[in-house]
Amino acid sequence: MRLHVNSLLLLTLTLTNNVIFAKYEPNWKSLDTRPLPTWFDKAKIGIFLHWGVFSVPSVRSEWFWWDWKDDPSAEVTNYMKDNFPPGFSYQEFAKDFTAEFFNATQWAHIFAKSGAKYVILTSKHHEGFTNWPSAYSFSWNAKDIGPHRDLVGELGDAVRKAGIKYGLYHSLFEWFNPMWLADKANRFKTQSFVDNKMIPEMKELVNKYQPSVIWSDGDWEANDTYFKSTEFLAWLYNESPNKDEVVVNDRWGAGIPCHHGDYYTCKDKYDPGVLQEKKWENAMTLDKSSWGFRRNAKLSDYLTPIELLTLLARTVSCGGNILINVGPTKEGTISPIFEERLTQLGNWLGINGEAIYSSQPWTSQNDSLNSNVWYTSRDTAVYAINLVWPESNTVELASVVDLFKNPVTTVSLLGNEGKLKWVINSDRVEIQFPDKATVKSETAWVLKIVSPNKKGNCRL
Repeated sequence: MRLHVNSLLLLTLTLTNNVIFAKYEPNWKSLDTRPLPTWFDKAKIGIFLHWGVFSVPSVRSEWFWWDWKDDPSAEVTNYMKDNFPPGFSYQEFAKDFTAEFFNATQWAHIFAKSGAKYVILTSKHHEGFTNWPSAYSFSWNAKDIGPHRDLVGELGDAVRKAGIKYGLYHSLFEWFNPMWLADKANRFKTQSFVDNKMIPEMKELVNKYQPSVIWSDGDWEANDTYFKSTEFLAWLYNESPNKDEVVVNDRWGAGIPCHHGDYYTCKDKYDPGVLQEKKWENAMTLDKSSWGFRRNAKLSDYLTPIELLTLLARTVSCGGNILINVGPTKEGTISPIFEERLTQLGNWLGINGEAIYSSQPWTSQNDSLNSNVWYTSRDTAVYAINLVWPESNTVELASVVDLFKNPVTTVSLLGNEGKLKWVINSDRVEIQFPDKATVKSETAWVLKIVSPNKKGNCRL
Protein backbone atom coordinates (compact mmCIF):
# COMPACT_ATOMS: atom_id res chain seq x y z
CA MET A 1 0.00 0.00 0.00
CA ARG A 2 1.50 3.31 -1.07
CA LEU A 3 0.58 6.57 0.68
CA HIS A 4 1.68 10.10 -0.11
CA VAL A 5 2.42 11.84 3.18
CA ASN A 6 1.64 15.50 3.64
CA SER A 7 -0.04 17.61 6.26
CA LEU A 8 -3.35 17.64 4.44
CA LEU A 9 -3.43 13.88 4.08
CA LEU A 10 -2.38 12.42 7.39
CA LEU A 11 -3.19 13.25 10.96
CA THR A 12 -1.56 10.11 12.25
CA LEU A 13 0.54 7.35 10.79
CA THR A 14 1.15 4.24 12.84
CA LEU A 15 3.14 1.14 11.95
CA THR A 16 1.87 -2.01 13.69
CA ASN A 17 2.52 -5.58 12.58
CA ASN A 18 3.72 -4.31 9.18
CA VAL A 19 0.37 -2.61 8.47
CA ILE A 20 0.13 1.14 7.90
CA PHE A 21 -2.92 2.88 9.27
CA ALA A 22 -3.74 6.34 7.97
CA LYS A 23 -6.26 8.71 9.47
CA TYR A 24 -8.12 10.42 6.69
CA GLU A 25 -9.14 14.05 6.82
CA PRO A 26 -12.61 15.24 5.73
CA ASN A 27 -11.55 16.48 2.32
CA TRP A 28 -11.36 14.79 -1.08
CA LYS A 29 -7.60 15.16 -1.40
CA SER A 30 -7.14 13.00 1.66
CA LEU A 31 -10.06 10.63 1.11
CA ASP A 32 -9.05 9.88 -2.47
CA THR A 33 -5.72 8.44 -1.29
CA ARG A 34 -7.46 5.53 0.40
CA PRO A 35 -6.53 2.25 -1.34
CA LEU A 36 -9.43 0.28 -2.76
CA PRO A 37 -10.04 -2.85 -0.67
CA THR A 38 -8.79 -5.68 -2.86
CA TRP A 39 -11.91 -7.84 -2.59
CA PHE A 40 -13.95 -5.43 -4.71
CA ASP A 41 -11.83 -5.60 -7.85
CA LYS A 42 -11.58 -9.38 -7.61
CA ALA A 43 -15.35 -9.82 -7.24
CA LYS A 44 -16.33 -8.46 -10.69
CA ILE A 45 -20.04 -9.34 -10.38
CA GLY A 46 -22.70 -8.00 -8.03
CA ILE A 47 -26.49 -8.12 -7.74
CA PHE A 48 -28.50 -4.92 -7.22
CA LEU A 49 -31.98 -5.04 -5.63
CA HIS A 50 -34.53 -2.22 -5.92
CA TRP A 51 -37.27 -3.05 -3.44
CA GLY A 52 -39.61 -0.74 -1.57
CA VAL A 53 -43.12 0.73 -1.47
CA PHE A 54 -42.80 1.41 -5.20
CA SER A 55 -42.93 -2.37 -5.60
CA VAL A 56 -46.63 -2.26 -4.71
CA PRO A 57 -47.98 -0.37 -7.74
CA SER A 58 -45.20 -1.92 -9.87
CA VAL A 59 -46.00 0.38 -12.76
CA ARG A 60 -43.56 2.44 -14.85
CA SER A 61 -40.60 2.41 -12.44
CA GLU A 62 -39.30 2.92 -8.90
CA TRP A 63 -39.91 6.67 -9.50
CA PHE A 64 -43.66 6.06 -9.37
CA TRP A 65 -44.38 8.60 -6.60
CA TRP A 66 -42.40 11.35 -8.34
CA ASP A 67 -44.01 10.55 -11.69
CA TRP A 68 -47.40 10.83 -10.04
CA LYS A 69 -47.05 13.92 -7.87
CA ASP A 70 -44.18 16.08 -9.10
CA ASP A 71 -43.47 15.34 -12.75
CA PRO A 72 -46.67 13.60 -13.84
CA SER A 73 -46.51 10.97 -16.55
CA ALA A 74 -49.63 9.90 -18.39
CA GLU A 75 -48.99 6.26 -17.59
CA VAL A 76 -48.92 6.84 -13.83
CA THR A 77 -51.68 9.45 -13.60
CA ASN A 78 -54.04 7.37 -15.73
CA TYR A 79 -53.26 4.26 -13.71
CA MET A 80 -54.15 6.05 -10.47
CA LYS A 81 -57.25 7.67 -11.93
CA ASP A 82 -58.56 4.36 -13.30
CA ASN A 83 -57.82 2.17 -10.28
CA PHE A 84 -57.92 4.24 -7.08
CA PRO A 85 -60.39 6.64 -5.47
CA PRO A 86 -59.77 10.40 -5.34
CA GLY A 87 -57.65 11.37 -2.37
CA PHE A 88 -55.68 8.13 -2.31
CA SER A 89 -52.15 8.81 -1.02
CA TYR A 90 -48.87 7.12 -1.87
CA GLN A 91 -48.40 6.26 1.80
CA GLU A 92 -51.44 3.98 1.59
CA PHE A 93 -49.46 1.62 -0.66
CA ALA A 94 -47.17 0.77 2.27
CA LYS A 95 -49.65 -1.58 3.96
CA ASP A 96 -49.61 -3.73 0.81
CA PHE A 97 -45.83 -4.02 0.79
CA THR A 98 -46.34 -7.33 2.55
CA ALA A 99 -43.29 -9.46 1.58
CA GLU A 100 -45.18 -12.53 2.81
CA PHE A 101 -43.19 -14.85 0.53
CA PHE A 102 -39.81 -13.28 1.25
CA ASN A 103 -37.34 -15.99 2.14
CA ALA A 104 -33.86 -14.52 2.55
CA THR A 105 -32.18 -17.92 2.37
CA GLN A 106 -33.91 -18.67 -0.92
CA TRP A 107 -32.80 -15.33 -2.34
CA ALA A 108 -29.23 -15.93 -1.20
CA HIS A 109 -29.27 -19.31 -2.93
CA ILE A 110 -30.36 -17.66 -6.21
CA PHE A 111 -27.59 -15.07 -5.92
CA ALA A 112 -24.95 -17.66 -5.07
CA LYS A 113 -26.04 -19.77 -8.02
CA SER A 114 -25.67 -16.72 -10.29
CA GLY A 115 -21.98 -16.43 -9.49
CA ALA A 116 -22.35 -13.00 -7.92
CA LYS A 117 -19.77 -12.11 -5.27
CA TYR A 118 -21.64 -9.20 -3.68
CA VAL A 119 -25.27 -8.15 -3.24
CA ILE A 120 -26.54 -4.60 -2.74
CA LEU A 121 -30.05 -4.04 -1.36
CA THR A 122 -31.93 -0.77 -1.48
CA SER A 123 -32.08 0.18 2.19
CA LYS A 124 -33.92 3.41 1.33
CA HIS A 125 -34.85 4.89 -2.03
CA HIS A 126 -35.86 8.49 -2.74
CA GLU A 127 -39.33 7.81 -1.32
CA GLY A 128 -37.76 7.73 2.16
CA PHE A 129 -39.18 4.36 3.23
CA THR A 130 -36.53 2.37 5.09
CA ASN A 131 -36.27 -1.39 4.78
CA TRP A 132 -34.98 -1.62 8.32
CA PRO A 133 -36.50 -0.36 11.61
CA SER A 134 -34.77 3.01 11.51
CA ALA A 135 -35.13 5.23 14.56
CA TYR A 136 -35.14 8.15 12.12
CA SER A 137 -38.04 6.99 9.97
CA PHE A 138 -40.87 6.48 12.45
CA SER A 139 -43.94 4.75 10.92
CA TRP A 140 -42.36 4.88 7.45
CA ASN A 141 -40.26 1.73 7.68
CA ALA A 142 -40.61 -1.99 7.03
CA LYS A 143 -40.91 -2.86 10.72
CA ASP A 144 -43.73 -0.45 11.59
CA ILE A 145 -45.83 -0.99 8.47
CA GLY A 146 -46.04 -3.44 5.58
CA PRO A 147 -43.83 -6.51 6.14
CA HIS A 148 -43.31 -5.76 9.88
CA ARG A 149 -39.82 -7.21 9.43
CA ASP A 150 -36.22 -6.08 9.28
CA LEU A 151 -35.63 -6.78 5.60
CA VAL A 152 -32.11 -5.36 5.58
CA GLY A 153 -31.05 -7.54 8.50
CA GLU A 154 -32.66 -10.75 7.27
CA LEU A 155 -31.14 -10.56 3.82
CA GLY A 156 -27.74 -9.57 5.18
CA ASP A 157 -27.59 -12.59 7.45
CA ALA A 158 -28.55 -14.97 4.64
CA VAL A 159 -26.25 -13.46 2.02
CA ARG A 160 -23.23 -13.53 4.30
CA LYS A 161 -23.99 -17.10 5.33
CA ALA A 162 -23.85 -17.96 1.63
CA GLY A 163 -20.34 -16.48 1.44
CA ILE A 164 -21.34 -13.33 -0.45
CA LYS A 165 -20.42 -9.76 0.46
CA TYR A 166 -23.37 -7.57 1.49
CA GLY A 167 -23.81 -3.93 0.57
CA LEU A 168 -26.52 -1.31 0.92
CA TYR A 169 -27.88 1.35 -1.40
CA HIS A 170 -28.95 4.55 0.37
CA SER A 171 -30.52 7.71 -1.03
CA LEU A 172 -29.05 10.90 0.42
CA PHE A 173 -32.27 12.84 -0.11
CA GLU A 174 -36.02 12.14 0.07
CA TRP A 175 -38.43 13.63 -2.45
CA PHE A 176 -41.12 14.85 -0.09
CA ASN A 177 -39.51 14.92 3.36
CA PRO A 178 -40.50 18.29 4.93
CA MET A 179 -36.99 18.90 6.28
CA TRP A 180 -35.48 18.30 2.86
CA LEU A 181 -38.03 20.56 1.19
CA ALA A 182 -37.35 23.31 3.75
CA ASP A 183 -33.60 23.12 3.16
CA LYS A 184 -34.18 23.13 -0.58
CA ALA A 185 -36.44 26.18 -0.33
CA ASN A 186 -33.66 27.90 1.59
CA ARG A 187 -31.20 27.11 -1.25
CA PHE A 188 -29.52 24.57 1.02
CA LYS A 189 -28.14 27.26 3.33
CA THR A 190 -29.66 25.24 6.17
CA GLN A 191 -28.89 21.57 6.82
CA SER A 192 -31.75 20.41 8.99
CA PHE A 193 -32.36 17.31 6.87
CA VAL A 194 -28.69 16.33 6.87
CA ASP A 195 -28.14 16.89 10.60
CA ASN A 196 -31.36 15.36 11.87
CA LYS A 197 -32.08 12.65 9.31
CA MET A 198 -29.45 11.76 6.74
CA ILE A 199 -26.22 11.54 8.74
CA PRO A 200 -27.74 9.90 11.86
CA GLU A 201 -29.59 7.44 9.64
CA MET A 202 -26.48 6.49 7.68
CA LYS A 203 -24.44 5.99 10.82
CA GLU A 204 -27.23 3.85 12.24
CA LEU A 205 -27.16 1.76 9.08
CA VAL A 206 -23.39 1.33 9.22
CA ASN A 207 -23.19 0.54 12.93
CA LYS A 208 -26.04 -1.95 12.79
CA TYR A 209 -25.31 -3.82 9.55
CA GLN A 210 -21.66 -3.05 8.70
CA PRO A 211 -22.14 -3.18 4.92
CA SER A 212 -19.21 -4.05 2.67
CA VAL A 213 -20.47 -1.48 0.14
CA ILE A 214 -22.29 1.80 0.61
CA TRP A 215 -23.93 2.65 -2.70
CA SER A 216 -24.89 6.30 -2.32
CA ASP A 217 -27.42 7.98 -4.62
CA GLY A 218 -29.74 10.97 -4.81
CA ASP A 219 -26.91 13.48 -4.80
CA TRP A 220 -27.58 15.69 -7.81
CA GLU A 221 -29.68 18.50 -6.32
CA ALA A 222 -27.15 19.71 -3.72
CA ASN A 223 -23.41 19.82 -3.41
CA ASP A 224 -21.27 17.60 -1.22
CA THR A 225 -20.77 20.32 1.40
CA TYR A 226 -24.52 20.43 2.04
CA PHE A 227 -24.59 16.65 2.46
CA LYS A 228 -21.44 16.78 4.65
CA SER A 229 -20.18 13.91 2.54
CA THR A 230 -16.49 14.25 3.33
CA GLU A 231 -17.21 14.40 7.06
CA PHE A 232 -19.24 11.21 6.86
CA LEU A 233 -16.63 9.41 4.77
CA ALA A 234 -13.81 10.43 7.11
CA TRP A 235 -15.82 8.91 9.97
CA LEU A 236 -16.50 5.80 7.87
CA TYR A 237 -12.84 5.29 6.93
CA ASN A 238 -11.42 6.14 10.37
CA GLU A 239 -13.91 5.02 13.01
CA SER A 240 -16.68 2.78 11.68
CA PRO A 241 -16.76 -0.93 12.57
CA ASN A 242 -16.38 -1.88 8.88
CA LYS A 243 -13.70 0.70 7.99
CA ASP A 244 -11.17 -1.79 6.62
CA GLU A 245 -13.55 -3.57 4.24
CA VAL A 246 -16.15 -0.99 3.20
CA VAL A 247 -16.15 0.38 -0.34
CA VAL A 248 -18.11 3.46 -1.45
CA ASN A 249 -19.13 4.74 -4.86
CA ASP A 250 -18.94 8.28 -6.19
CA ARG A 251 -22.44 9.76 -5.70
CA TRP A 252 -21.87 12.19 -2.84
CA GLY A 253 -22.99 15.54 -4.26
CA ALA A 254 -23.52 17.43 -7.50
CA GLY A 255 -20.38 17.24 -9.62
CA ILE A 256 -18.77 14.50 -7.54
CA PRO A 257 -19.66 11.41 -9.67
CA CYS A 258 -16.76 10.27 -11.84
CA HIS A 259 -14.38 12.43 -9.77
CA HIS A 260 -14.25 11.10 -6.18
CA GLY A 261 -14.95 7.90 -4.27
CA ASP A 262 -13.41 4.45 -3.97
CA TYR A 263 -14.78 3.61 -7.42
CA TYR A 264 -16.81 5.40 -10.09
CA THR A 265 -20.35 4.73 -11.31
CA CYS A 266 -20.55 8.09 -13.15
CA LYS A 267 -24.12 7.55 -14.38
CA ASP A 268 -26.66 4.74 -14.59
CA LYS A 269 -25.64 2.00 -17.02
CA TYR A 270 -22.17 3.49 -17.35
CA ASP A 271 -20.42 1.49 -20.07
CA PRO A 272 -17.45 3.41 -21.54
CA GLY A 273 -16.22 0.59 -23.78
CA VAL A 274 -12.57 1.56 -23.23
CA LEU A 275 -10.12 0.98 -20.39
CA GLN A 276 -10.52 3.40 -17.47
CA GLU A 277 -7.75 4.60 -15.16
CA LYS A 278 -9.97 4.34 -12.05
CA LYS A 279 -11.89 1.32 -10.83
CA TRP A 280 -15.50 1.63 -11.99
CA GLU A 281 -18.82 -0.18 -11.99
CA ASN A 282 -21.52 -0.67 -14.61
CA ALA A 283 -24.77 -0.49 -12.65
CA MET A 284 -27.32 -1.85 -15.10
CA THR A 285 -30.68 -3.57 -15.00
CA LEU A 286 -32.15 -6.68 -16.59
CA ASP A 287 -35.41 -4.82 -17.23
CA LYS A 288 -34.34 -2.27 -19.84
CA SER A 289 -36.90 0.30 -18.66
CA SER A 290 -36.97 0.07 -14.87
CA TRP A 291 -34.97 -0.78 -11.77
CA GLY A 292 -38.07 -1.71 -9.78
CA PHE A 293 -40.37 -4.62 -10.67
CA ARG A 294 -42.98 -3.91 -13.37
CA ARG A 295 -46.06 -6.10 -13.53
CA ASN A 296 -46.80 -5.00 -17.08
CA ALA A 297 -43.33 -5.71 -18.53
CA LYS A 298 -43.04 -7.79 -21.73
CA LEU A 299 -40.46 -10.45 -22.48
CA SER A 300 -38.79 -8.15 -25.00
CA ASP A 301 -38.21 -5.63 -22.18
CA TYR A 302 -35.61 -7.92 -20.59
CA LEU A 303 -32.01 -8.46 -21.64
CA THR A 304 -31.35 -11.74 -23.40
CA PRO A 305 -28.58 -14.04 -22.11
CA ILE A 306 -26.15 -12.95 -24.83
CA GLU A 307 -26.93 -9.27 -24.23
CA LEU A 308 -26.06 -9.76 -20.56
CA LEU A 309 -22.85 -11.64 -21.37
CA THR A 310 -21.87 -8.94 -23.86
CA LEU A 311 -22.17 -6.31 -21.15
CA LEU A 312 -20.24 -8.51 -18.74
CA ALA A 313 -17.38 -9.13 -21.18
CA ARG A 314 -17.05 -5.50 -22.22
CA THR A 315 -17.27 -4.25 -18.64
CA VAL A 316 -14.69 -6.60 -17.14
CA SER A 317 -12.35 -6.22 -20.10
CA CYS A 318 -12.32 -2.45 -19.53
CA GLY A 319 -11.58 -2.79 -15.81
CA GLY A 320 -15.09 -2.52 -14.40
CA ASN A 321 -17.41 -4.53 -12.19
CA ILE A 322 -20.95 -5.25 -13.35
CA LEU A 323 -23.85 -4.68 -10.94
CA ILE A 324 -26.89 -6.53 -12.27
CA ASN A 325 -30.20 -5.18 -11.02
CA VAL A 326 -33.38 -7.16 -10.42
CA GLY A 327 -36.60 -5.85 -8.93
CA PRO A 328 -38.32 -8.12 -6.38
CA THR A 329 -42.12 -8.15 -6.09
CA LYS A 330 -44.10 -6.66 -3.23
CA GLU A 331 -44.76 -10.22 -2.02
CA GLY A 332 -41.03 -10.82 -1.68
CA THR A 333 -40.35 -13.05 -4.66
CA ILE A 334 -37.76 -12.93 -7.43
CA SER A 335 -39.64 -13.16 -10.72
CA PRO A 336 -38.85 -16.32 -12.75
CA ILE A 337 -37.47 -14.26 -15.66
CA PHE A 338 -34.90 -12.69 -13.32
CA GLU A 339 -34.05 -16.03 -11.74
CA GLU A 340 -33.64 -17.60 -15.18
CA ARG A 341 -31.22 -14.88 -16.34
CA LEU A 342 -29.19 -15.17 -13.14
CA THR A 343 -29.10 -18.96 -13.41
CA GLN A 344 -27.97 -18.76 -17.04
CA LEU A 345 -25.22 -16.38 -15.99
CA GLY A 346 -24.13 -18.74 -13.22
CA ASN A 347 -24.04 -21.70 -15.60
CA TRP A 348 -21.81 -19.73 -17.97
CA LEU A 349 -19.50 -18.65 -15.15
CA GLY A 350 -19.26 -22.25 -13.98
CA ILE A 351 -17.46 -22.97 -17.26
CA ASN A 352 -15.78 -19.65 -17.98
CA GLY A 353 -15.40 -17.95 -14.62
CA GLU A 354 -11.60 -18.05 -14.61
CA ALA A 355 -11.65 -15.43 -17.38
CA ILE A 356 -13.72 -13.11 -15.15
CA TYR A 357 -12.98 -13.43 -11.43
CA SER A 358 -9.72 -11.84 -10.23
CA SER A 359 -8.86 -11.01 -13.83
CA GLN A 360 -7.07 -7.88 -14.98
CA PRO A 361 -7.47 -5.83 -18.16
CA TRP A 362 -5.00 -6.89 -20.83
CA THR A 363 -3.02 -4.58 -23.12
CA SER A 364 -5.92 -4.75 -25.62
CA GLN A 365 -9.57 -4.81 -24.65
CA ASN A 366 -11.42 -5.38 -27.92
CA ASP A 367 -9.70 -7.25 -30.75
CA SER A 368 -8.55 -4.85 -33.47
CA LEU A 369 -9.87 -7.17 -36.19
CA ASN A 370 -12.82 -8.89 -34.55
CA SER A 371 -15.20 -6.61 -32.60
CA ASN A 372 -17.00 -9.66 -31.18
CA VAL A 373 -13.97 -10.58 -29.06
CA TRP A 374 -13.00 -9.00 -25.72
CA TYR A 375 -9.87 -9.75 -23.71
CA THR A 376 -9.05 -10.28 -20.05
CA SER A 377 -5.84 -11.47 -18.42
CA ARG A 378 -4.89 -13.49 -15.38
CA ASP A 379 -1.56 -14.92 -14.26
CA THR A 380 0.11 -16.45 -17.34
CA ALA A 381 -3.02 -16.47 -19.52
CA VAL A 382 -4.85 -14.13 -21.86
CA TYR A 383 -8.54 -14.88 -22.34
CA ALA A 384 -10.42 -14.09 -25.55
CA ILE A 385 -14.17 -13.94 -24.94
CA ASN A 386 -15.94 -14.69 -28.22
CA LEU A 387 -19.50 -13.38 -28.28
CA VAL A 388 -20.27 -14.97 -31.66
CA TRP A 389 -19.46 -18.50 -32.79
CA PRO A 390 -17.01 -18.14 -35.69
CA GLU A 391 -17.97 -19.05 -39.23
CA SER A 392 -16.48 -22.33 -40.43
CA ASN A 393 -15.38 -22.90 -36.80
CA THR A 394 -12.34 -20.66 -37.35
CA VAL A 395 -11.77 -17.35 -35.56
CA GLU A 396 -9.30 -14.74 -36.81
CA LEU A 397 -7.65 -12.50 -34.21
CA ALA A 398 -5.16 -9.70 -34.67
CA SER A 399 -4.43 -8.23 -31.23
CA VAL A 400 -2.89 -11.47 -29.89
CA VAL A 401 -0.77 -12.35 -32.90
CA ASP A 402 2.51 -11.57 -31.08
CA LEU A 403 1.64 -14.16 -28.43
CA PHE A 404 1.65 -16.83 -31.11
CA LYS A 405 5.08 -15.95 -32.49
CA ASN A 406 6.46 -18.32 -29.89
CA PRO A 407 5.81 -21.89 -31.05
CA VAL A 408 5.18 -23.20 -27.53
CA THR A 409 2.08 -21.01 -27.17
CA THR A 410 -1.02 -23.05 -26.45
CA VAL A 411 -4.69 -22.22 -26.81
CA SER A 412 -7.69 -24.08 -25.41
CA LEU A 413 -11.42 -23.56 -25.12
CA LEU A 414 -12.65 -23.32 -21.54
CA GLY A 415 -14.88 -26.24 -20.65
CA ASN A 416 -13.29 -28.47 -23.29
CA GLU A 417 -10.28 -30.79 -23.10
CA GLY A 418 -7.30 -30.63 -25.38
CA LYS A 419 -5.43 -27.93 -27.26
CA LEU A 420 -6.72 -26.13 -30.34
CA LYS A 421 -4.86 -25.87 -33.65
CA TRP A 422 -3.67 -22.46 -34.76
CA VAL A 423 -1.68 -20.88 -37.54
CA ILE A 424 -0.32 -17.39 -38.11
CA ASN A 425 -1.49 -15.84 -41.37
CA SER A 426 0.26 -12.54 -42.00
CA ASP A 427 -0.93 -10.07 -39.33
CA ARG A 428 -3.44 -12.38 -37.68
CA VAL A 429 -3.76 -15.78 -36.08
CA GLU A 430 -6.38 -18.30 -37.15
CA ILE A 431 -7.65 -20.59 -34.39
CA GLN A 432 -9.67 -23.68 -35.13
CA PHE A 433 -12.61 -24.21 -32.80
CA PRO A 434 -13.85 -27.75 -32.01
CA ASP A 435 -17.13 -29.03 -33.32
CA LYS A 436 -19.88 -26.96 -31.71
CA ALA A 437 -21.80 -30.07 -30.66
CA THR A 438 -18.99 -30.96 -28.25
CA VAL A 439 -18.85 -27.55 -26.56
CA LYS A 440 -20.43 -27.09 -23.13
CA SER A 441 -20.99 -23.32 -23.16
CA GLU A 442 -24.20 -22.31 -24.94
CA THR A 443 -23.44 -18.61 -25.41
CA ALA A 444 -20.09 -16.81 -25.52
CA TRP A 445 -17.00 -18.98 -25.78
CA VAL A 446 -13.68 -18.29 -24.10
CA LEU A 447 -10.26 -19.07 -25.51
CA LYS A 448 -7.39 -19.43 -23.01
CA ILE A 449 -4.07 -18.43 -24.53
CA VAL A 450 -0.88 -19.27 -22.62
CA SER A 451 2.31 -17.85 -24.06
CA PRO A 452 5.86 -17.04 -22.91
CA ASN A 453 5.42 -13.79 -24.87
CA LYS A 454 2.79 -12.52 -22.46
CA LYS A 455 4.19 -9.36 -20.88
CA GLY A 456 1.67 -8.77 -18.07
CA ASN A 457 -1.57 -6.98 -17.35
CA CYS A 458 -2.82 -3.42 -17.55
CA ARG A 459 -3.38 -2.92 -13.84
CA LEU A 460 -5.65 -0.14 -12.60
